Amino acid sequence: MGYSEAGDDLAAQVKEQADIVQVIGECVDLKRAGVRYLGLCPFHGEKTPSFSVHPGQQFFYCFGCGASGDVYSFLMKYHNLDFPAALKDLARRYQIEIPERVQSAQEQERSRQRKAMYAVNEKAATIFQDYLIHAGKAEGARRYLEERRIPVEIQKRFRIGYAPSPDAAGWNFLGAQLDGEERRVAEDVGLLVKKEQGGTYDRFRDRILFPIFDRQGRIIGFGGRIVGDGQPKYMNSPESLVFSKSNSLLGLYQQGEEIRRRQQAILVEGNFDLVSLVVHGCPNVVAPLGTALTAQQLKMLKGYAEEYVLLFDGDAAGIKAAMRAVPLFLSEQVAGKVALLPPGHDPDTFVQEKGLSALEALLDRARPLPEFTLEQLVKEHGLTLDGKSRIISELRPLIKAAVSPLQRSLMLSHFSETIGVPAEELGAALGPASGAVPAVAPPVKQRNKPPRREVLAPLTFLQKQMVTHMVLYPHSLRELEKAGIRSCLVGSIGEILYLQLKALIEKSGEIEPEELLAGLPEGGERVLVADILLNSSSDSRSCSDEETKKELAELLSWLEREKLERMSEQLKKKMVDCAQGGGSRELLQQIVSEKNEVDNKLHSLRPKMVG
Repeated sequence: MGYSEAGDDLAAQVKEQADIVQVIGECVDLKRAGVRYLGLCPFHGEKTPSFSVHPGQQFFYCFGCGASGDVYSFLMKYHNLDFPAALKDLARRYQIEIPERVQSAQEQERSRQRKAMYAVNEKAATIFQDYLIHAGKAEGARRYLEERRIPVEIQKRFRIGYAPSPDAAGWNFLGAQLDGEERRVAEDVGLLVKKEQGGTYDRFRDRILFPIFDRQGRIIGFGGRIVGDGQPKYMNSPESLVFSKSNSLLGLYQQGEEIRRRQQAILVEGNFDLVSLVVHGCPNVVAPLGTALTAQQLKMLKGYAEEYVLLFDGDAAGIKAAMRAVPLFLSEQVAGKVALLPPGHDPDTFVQEKGLSALEALLDRARPLPEFTLEQLVKEHGLTLDGKSRIISELRPLIKAAVSPLQRSLMLSHFSETIGVPAEELGAALGPASGAVPAVAPPVKQRNKPPRREVLAPLTFLQKQMVTHMVLYPHSLRELEKAGIRSCLVGSIGEILYLQLKALIEKSGEIEPEELLAGLPEGGERVLVADILLNSSSDSRSCSDEETKKELAELLSWLEREKLERMSEQLKKKMVDCAQGGGSRELLQQIVSEKNEVDNKLHSLRPKMVG
């Protein structure tokens, strides 16, 4: 079924029917706090609730990590769905029918092929798993798993199976259990190989098989480790309509929630390395499929964690693999580290021999990838003149991977200290960053919006009170605007927030404070608004309407006094200019009269302090 053309009206209808508190409440323990609900953020580890859900506007925001959005955003981020899948899930929950998009004949055929491939892979996984558990001739495979200390419950969790050897079950063990159409599909996904003289034979023979799942839990391929003698030791399914090695990660389907909970993903190179770590109590682990880490795999992980640790062998191959990964982490702007194992160990042997505590200590000592790379280059080439030249040459891919001038500048500054080359000279030698984007977008000219100042005036106490009210009660902005709030805040961070809030209201009508926060870029404005909302979240703006109106009245009165004081000062200056400049007596008397009128109004207002 195609949902990409379901349309804005349908998406809005589904969103209107959806209860964001109910949907998020299935994943997060929410407690009511005034007009909103609070809970522990599912997207980063925390002990104090900072995750806010506002049912009135169907909106969520985390004060800790900045995650925000609507019910679709939550489903997409939490379950790693695309928008059509999130729309489909919500529509199913609330029994809303989504009209099926008319597909072309080619699209219908590809959809049919994919479904058939998933079905054949699923059937094959069941056959291999049943054979491992029950077949007498699978005793060697069961003994192998026992020797590697993989308990039955973990075998079942990963749906590990066994493809028997030709001596035990012939060359057509799997093919003999499939019908004609299934055999054709099994060829397409690489489970069967076509013989030149006709017929097929099994691709996987005498191998422990790990089904490879996509993020929706569908089996897209297999990875197999040979039990007896033979090459290659590891073999994966070939590329197909549903499987691509560079876009798949072993264990992500099973371990994704643990990775999200711990906000750390550990990447290992082998299938048994992954399973062994899970067995020994390290569940936040995934593995590329026998290849170097790819950009697509890193993109898949970005929604799960804040930190990523490469746990590699400490030999030359492991070091080179870690160094090759650095540009990927830089281009995706994620925090990558590397932990190297002692010589002679892989993750499986290390955790078996040393235990979980030693593994955790090793991971705690993991080095940030850029620093690790530089350290290795210094070890390899030294800091002689020739060594520095070689180091600079090998740093070029790292600098080119920087996606912003700020990132590039920080790296140049850090590297220059170590190798003793001024940052400017190092930057010139390494050349510009490819694909770098400006750290701050060029300003767009907008009507009535002043350019941002490099230095903004700090807020006074009363200005802070005014900004706080404006942020917490956006519906008051029109009255505050009429009273001259912008003149009161001019030149301060408050003026920028006023303009942002005004633009948002003009675009969307009534809004909630969290929507202002979600639309702000990183910087002082966002920090200030987050601070205001966080400090108000304990009582959730529980002031009565009467108290809110009283506070607004006091602010309006203060603004009126401020306006009159400014007018009085301006008229006073006009009086001096008129007297010194030889103005007429009539003009001077008119200015004096206007000032007296303003002063009388000013004195009639009793000063009021807010707060």
